[in-house]
Amino acid sequence: MLALVLLVFCLVETDSAVDSYVAAVYEHRVILNPDPRVPVSRRDALIHMQKNLDIYEEQAARAALQGAQILVFPEDGIHGFNFTRSSISGYLETIPDPEQESWNPCTEPGRYNNTEVLQRLSCMARRHNLYLVANMPDLQPCPMKTAPSSCPPDGRWQFNTNVAFSSDGLLVARYHKQNLYFEESFDTPPKLEVITFDTPFAGKFGLIICFDILFHDPTVALVKMGVRQLIFPTAWMNALPLLDSIQFHRAFSLGANVTVLSANTRNDRLIMTGSGIFTPFSATFHHALKDDPEGGRLLVARVPVLDPMVVDDVAESTSSVPTESAYCNKESCAASSSPHSSYPTFTAFMMHDPFKFVLINETEGNLTVCDGTFCCHLQYKWIAHDERKELYALGAFAGLHTVNGRYALQVCAAVRCAGLEASSCGQEVEEAESKMDFLLEATFQTEYVYPSVLVNRMVLEQPEKLEKAAGGRVAMKHSKLSGGLITACLYGRMYHLDNE
Repeated sequence: MLALVLLVFCLVETDSAVDSYVAAVYEHRVILNPDPRVPVSRRDALIHMQKNLDIYEEQAARAALQGAQILVFPEDGIHGFNFTRSSISGYLETIPDPEQESWNPCTEPGRYNNTEVLQRLSCMARRHNLYLVANMPDLQPCPMKTAPSSCPPDGRWQFNTNVAFSSDGLLVARYHKQNLYFEESFDTPPKLEVITFDTPFAGKFGLIICFDILFHDPTVALVKMGVRQLIFPTAWMNALPLLDSIQFHRAFSLGANVTVLSANTRNDRLIMTGSGIFTPFSATFHHALKDDPEGGRLLVARVPVLDPMVVDDVAESTSSVPTESAYCNKESCAASSSPHSSYPTFTAFMMHDPFKFVLINETEGNLTVCDGTFCCHLQYKWIAHDERKELYALGAFAGLHTVNGRYALQVCAAVRCAGLEASSCGQEVEEAESKMDFLLEATFQTEYVYPSVLVNRMVLEQPEKLEKAAGGRVAMKHSKLSGGLITACLYGRMYHLDNE
């Protein structure tokens, strides 16, 4: 009999999470430089950045009135994007390392020149009595005191950078983005930075930026240190059906059993939207739709303080009471579904990867689809489905993703196809009417599996049950969908194979 135990990302809030705090994130429609590839003076760069900082000031005041203790702004929210290495020069400030010196830019504005943005952010945090995290560009000399002596050809380091301020304006953390995404104006730091800061209301927070969330370092490194609360400024371009912003940020929160404070940029032309305050137990989120006006959005929510937990101790922290799967009560789910796994398979591209698919076109049943030795199983029953209007498929992929990034995956997903042809399976869909009760499961060769259920008009569902059995089998059970199913996904990251 297959015994399943609760995953580390179990969905029941424990008694240890009785303390709470109020978090806020702001999705910002950035006022952009209309010609970012042309260098501007420091004066003109400041005039531009102050326009965005004026909006930040308004939102900080609003967040404070709602009791927020920490506020997160998005990646590129002050200066914008699409700069060259030289054209961003007017926007750069040299940010001191808080681990090397203590500095409050608001109360000591004269210590450093050309730090107007740092000063304003510091005073913003101090004025509104909240911890504040923002993203800005940083200029560092070569060589850096805390890094190897290698330098870029122009003799200076330029970094995509998070800065964090305490409620009295003290600069408490600086993090340089590790995983750049086509950012020609910035450098990868010469040394990996795993940066945290402490707060009196919630303990330790870790800092990451956008593309970082897809990689082991520094994101998983922070979780392995026991950090349970991640601050996540991002300029995320949505990529359905597996990597929409709220879909994956929520999935990471569930899979890693952490809180993610996700602040995204809003830019309809670049398909940027989707911010949220995600905990293992709840999700407060905003995702604009095509017909929504393009504007900012402040989210405020009370969330539990999560106690530190070391990933290596997962076996000791999981339930010792086995729970029987409602669907799989034989030697394995693969065995129980094998009589139904002979449906014809086909290959279609999803997220640029060649998935093996099988159509989901019976009223109910068991399906299996495999990509090599990696197999995905689905037991399902349609609650509402018109096969004349919507086509669905179950897909599996195991391999190296190489488009717009390089990372190894094992993915099991049930998706609505864009049309009624099999070739449309894996394409982007935002709306759906069909509903099913299902159990989705696979055996992974990684412990890092991120589950998501996304339904009609970009709404997140909380899975009823997430379970893990010995040997890497992960199961997600859900029923009573609130809207038509867009995607149900188990997204496995094979971090150890990324460089092969």
